[in-house]
Amino acid sequence: MLTDLFESAARIQALRDGPCGTMLDGFTQALARNGYAPLTIRRHLRAAEHFVHWAKRAGMSLSATIGPALERFRRHLQRAGRCPHFGHTFQLQILHGARLFLTYLQDLGPLGGRTVKSTVPSSPLIAGFHQWMRQMRGTCAITLSNYGRHLRALLTRLGDKPGTWDARGLRQFVLDGSRTYGWAAAKTRTTALRMFLRYLIAEGQCASGLEGAVPVLAHWRLSSLPRYLSDDDVERLIASCDIASPVGKRDRAILLLLARLGLRAGDIVQMQLHDIDWKGAWIHVSGKGHRETRLPLSHEVGKALVTYLTRGRPQTDADAVFVRCCAPFCAFGSHCAVSVIVDRAFSRAGVTRPSRGAAHLLRHSAATSMLRHGASLYEVAALLRHRSVATTEIYAKVDVTALRRIAQVWPEGQPC
Repeated sequence: MLTDLFESAARIQALRDGPCGTMLDGFTQALARNGYAPLTIRRHLRAAEHFVHWAKRAGMSLSATIGPALERFRRHLQRAGRCPHFGHTFQLQILHGARLFLTYLQDLGPLGGRTVKSTVPSSPLIAGFHQWMRQMRGTCAITLSNYGRHLRALLTRLGDKPGTWDARGLRQFVLDGSRTYGWAAAKTRTTALRMFLRYLIAEGQCASGLEGAVPVLAHWRLSSLPRYLSDDDVERLIASCDIASPVGKRDRAILLLLARLGLRAGDIVQMQLHDIDWKGAWIHVSGKGHRETRLPLSHEVGKALVTYLTRGRPQTDADAVFVRCCAPFCAFGSHCAVSVIVDRAFSRAGVTRPSRGAAHLLRHSAATSMLRHGASLYEVAALLRHRSVATTEIYAKVDVTALRRIAQVWPEGQPC
């Protein structure tokens, strides 16, 4: 691989004979597989070479934790006297290349990806909880990461001896969080705490029944209306994609999956190439709790997927259907990438959002549109993959046409 990047035989030999010649050669191949341009590969390779030279002089192992190692390397770059033979390149470029190199060495995932890394939490209690949740409930890494923030705060406040915890301390921890966070984040805190206590009780580390001390946050079911877009606004979002560009082909396929099939952003991220059954016209979706289901692949959505896969998707070894359009050509790191794509479509189309959020608005819009065109709640629940039709009942409140048929005449005024 090095012979494709450098014309100088002496330069190639110097890299291979260096202290990490084999590692640098493998790093180069990994960058090429992820779609980096030759010029970018040479820049990152130079940064990795610089880091190896500095680490050897500083007596640091290349297996050191990425965060502290990069912080020390950053301080080295900020000093006036730099390593000889390495010039004065942009500091951020060098740090980025060093980060990619360390990520490659520690095999933490796709180069440059933003996936949630399954590192072992600092607390043995939280580490055991994560393992228990993965085995017993199939909880994904993103959910465990969200739980971990609240559980670390719990251990900081109450200590790491669950046997000493009491109901008053747990309730106060939840109440303090409800004053600081919004309802959704506070709900995540109570859910994480309740599941953590169940794990500790199962392991015999705290008193039985202590999970009952976690208060339930007030949130009245069906008290709000689902936010959604009109059919015209949805079509404007889809039409805003430039289908002449690879990015536009990808974004249009994503928007159609969200708007026509009501997929979640996480469903888009997790979708694999083998999930599409072209012969049977089905898409296999693995939703919350890894519950698998099949959704019909319409002609419009199928055509958009074919256009993207054949003329828009970059060459990559990734199994994910949707990948980044610039190197590294890997799968999206999280559902946030899909939300960003939808948010940009709002800006291009000039559509005003009725509420916060982006991707989930299209899911709500698909449900309300089905109801307005005569679909039943059971049919909407099947599309949205709700376990119970009771979850879908909130959409009945936006079906104004059906509500007019059952509206009672107000005795002191005209009927609505």
